[in-house]
Amino acid sequence: MAWHGKVMTTWKHCERTIASLLGGVRTGCNGESRRDVEHPRWSIEVKHRKSLPEWLHSAMDQAIIEAEHRVPMVVLHEKQMKYEDSYVILRLKDFKEITDEQQERVSDGVGKG
Repeated sequence: MAWHGKVMTTWKHCERTIASLLGGVRTGCNGESRRDVEHPRWSIEVKHRKSLPEWLHSAMDQAIIEAEHRVPMVVLHEKQMKYEDSYVILRLKDFKEITDEQQERVSDGVGKG
């Protein structure tokens, strides 16, 4: 994968791809502590790893198997964490589908008071 004659670092490529998929722009390292992707609605941090924990894959697999017509979701909660501060994990394609449908409804005037 080349970019302007240079080999693009894997994490940079990952950030750029995620930014594109979500309709944002990769900010890059500019010496400031900033989010990885500039987006009008979301504050996006992209974490690229060689592998994710097997228990996380297993949890998502279980949610997918049981989903039927629902969106699979994994909720991560740490002991003594406020429940409303728990983390929600969705597959990116499911997140995009939800947000794209929501945007279409707003654009069509559905759900406006």
